[in-house]
Amino acid sequence: MKYDFKSIENKWQQEWEKNKLYKAVKDESKPEYYCLEMFPYPSGNLHMGHVRNYCIGDVVARFKKMNGFNVLHPMGWDAFGLPAENAAIKHGIHPAEWTWNNIANMRSQLKQLGLSYDWDREIATCHPKYYKWTQWFFLLLYKRGLAYRKKASVNWCPSCGTVLANEQVVDGACERCKTEVEKKELEQWFFKITDYADELLDDLEKLPGWPEKVKTMQKNWIGRSEGVEFSFVAEKNGEKIPVFTTRPDTVYGVSYIVLAPEHPLVESLSKGTEYEAQVREFRKKMEKYNEIARTSAETEKEGMFIGAYAINPMNGEKIPIWTANYVLLSYGTGAVMGVPAHDQRDFEFARKYNLPIKVVISPKDATLVPKEMSEAFVDEGILVNSNGFNGMISSEAIKAIGKYMEEKGIGKFKVNYKLRDWLISRQRYWGAPIPMVYCDKCGIVPVPEEDLPVLLPENVKFNFKGTSPLKESEEFINTTCPKCHGPAKRETDTMDTFVCSSWYFLRYTDARNEAMPFERSKVDYWMPVDQYIGGVEHAILHLMYSRFFLKVIRDAGLVSASEPFSNLLTQGMVLKDGAKMSKSLGNIVSPEEIVKKYGADTARLFILFAAPPERDLEWSDQGVEGCSRFLQRVFRLVDELSRKLSSAKTEGECDAYIRRITHKTIKKVTEDIGERFNFNTAISAIMEMVNELSDYKDRDISKKVLSESLDTLLLLLAPFAPHLAEELWHKLGHTRSVYLEKWPSYDAAAILEDEIEIVVQVNGKVRDKIVIPVNTPEEEVKEAALKQERIAPYIKDKKIVKVISVPGKLVNIVVK
Repeated sequence: MKYDFKSIENKWQQEWEKNKLYKAVKDESKPEYYCLEMFPYPSGNLHMGHVRNYCIGDVVARFKKMNGFNVLHPMGWDAFGLPAENAAIKHGIHPAEWTWNNIANMRSQLKQLGLSYDWDREIATCHPKYYKWTQWFFLLLYKRGLAYRKKASVNWCPSCGTVLANEQVVDGACERCKTEVEKKELEQWFFKITDYADELLDDLEKLPGWPEKVKTMQKNWIGRSEGVEFSFVAEKNGEKIPVFTTRPDTVYGVSYIVLAPEHPLVESLSKGTEYEAQVREFRKKMEKYNEIARTSAETEKEGMFIGAYAINPMNGEKIPIWTANYVLLSYGTGAVMGVPAHDQRDFEFARKYNLPIKVVISPKDATLVPKEMSEAFVDEGILVNSNGFNGMISSEAIKAIGKYMEEKGIGKFKVNYKLRDWLISRQRYWGAPIPMVYCDKCGIVPVPEEDLPVLLPENVKFNFKGTSPLKESEEFINTTCPKCHGPAKRETDTMDTFVCSSWYFLRYTDARNEAMPFERSKVDYWMPVDQYIGGVEHAILHLMYSRFFLKVIRDAGLVSASEPFSNLLTQGMVLKDGAKMSKSLGNIVSPEEIVKKYGADTARLFILFAAPPERDLEWSDQGVEGCSRFLQRVFRLVDELSRKLSSAKTEGECDAYIRRITHKTIKKVTEDIGERFNFNTAISAIMEMVNELSDYKDRDISKKVLSESLDTLLLLLAPFAPHLAEELWHKLGHTRSVYLEKWPSYDAAAILEDEIEIVVQVNGKVRDKIVIPVNTPEEEVKEAALKQERIAPYIKDKKIVKVISVPGKLVNIVVK
């Protein structure tokens, strides 16, 4: 029989959908399992990275279902965002039309892969019935004092008329239109994620199922540090210049301080000096660079003296005030102290600009001479040149000097964070409108919950300047104040799309609820997500924001869980010719073409077989063809052996061996999927089983053993190649879906072998192999090895120095 994958896959996809095979219903009698892959942005077509992500999740979901779990495996669309708006401008099509067309196409592609999604729970963040609740959560945060509005310095593209994220600024210009970016002060909405900084940090230790790399990235992003905050005093006007340091033990070694270019004191302190014009130019130059570029380790540190001095409160020394690119107003106090002898960055900056280097910590067994230093001394040492603290060990001096500062009113101990509040305002149309109005009489007023959703107006015009149509939509802007019922204006900013994706996993638990975002009993039954799967590029923003959101929702009494994702798998990229697939490189492989040519099961099998999920995967056309040939071989083998079942005997001479192979494969595949997610080695084990069955297909195997072996093969193959497994399962005479069957368990007794193969070496080189009964005494094994005909030539006329035995594995004969 010919393996007609097209008709087989189409047939079973329709059957599964008709029978709602993957529909999830709350069932207290079963253990629940929530398997979730990060939902895609509907760009138009799936790429191989998508296919890999979703196939990994599908194997896990199917495996858990067959192991008796009540599985929730949903899919939806992260559908708001700038690309849709850019498409509207470029093609003259409304973002909604562009988005929904893309969703329809990508949904069809997902279904062609045979993924086990409960499509009844499908969501799209751009649907009013979804973003109504995104707005509801905004109001929840506002009521709890976690949403606020303030002026903020932003990257502004005058051509696009919008704020740009740091990542959208390339070499000081807008990545889309290449216009030079300006800094602009705008009223923006923020979420107070900093209120949860400690919990976000501490709870990372409660996530053993997360990769250490991701946890470390989040720890660094939160950036909790303990230190002392104190102030230098500007000599010119007596203004205090607060700084934060984790190394108060080095305070006597400060030889300069640095202010962020945008720090207000830079302008006032340089005014009237000979440096005023140069400082102004430097500040203007720094406006072109985003924070990521300025603080990058690869970026050269630039700075200049501003013509002013400050007094160190600990010793009264007068030190120069500089401004430099690596100091940010948004982090800490916007000012840092320079201690070049004991900080490598400061050391390099001081060497570049010929600034003084003052040693205040010395190694225990050496004396440091500033002129002879090639790098900063950052290890523990003994304090020198530090007044009354001389002779103290530096680790002890940190506390002692901090305590002294507090007692003298100079400074105070403080905990600092790199984490900043989340700026959620976007000057764009295609996003969830922020549900606030502005009234001349009442001020800022939230939209009442009963008036949600605040709908995006459909009759809008997009212009090539890129400004948001909401700013020009009179029907949207003009409204009535909910308090005084007088005229008011709507907020025209929309929310960052990360707000939409920070709670979507909760909506899946009760996706059609129109009275509330979800029912507590349902969300508590399914949450937290047992296995979350997605790219490591989301390690910070999406994963951090989702954790923050859930903690806020928990504190509001809406859920019990404190963390959204118990286990996290970050899959590697799919590469072609050693590089990530991209249109510019011309190395894109279309999933549709692969499915059309080889079938969905082949695409799935290759993407899971080619590499462990957390590793990058190199695309191989030969590998795809190999997987296709393997599935054809399975089809022919099962077809051939199924016809032998009716005439098979009640006992067979090969029964013990075939049972051993069958149950060893069950054990291997079960452990590789369930414990390690080593899908590639699980598939390899299935391939070995197929090889053994092929070798023994003409031998004497009983009906019972052959039937068990064929059933087992298909049950084990089912998560990887669902269509083929379902087709052959029914061909064997079964009437229920293979996915409603129980995952096989192995018989430990069947795995025990009567005989084992032992490698025989001479001086470490393999010269023969022998098969001996299990549990043969060690001396008898050695004796048998020495008697082998193939070994004789290698030991003849030589002295046997010793015979080494590794039980169950090898014998090594050492000769001279």
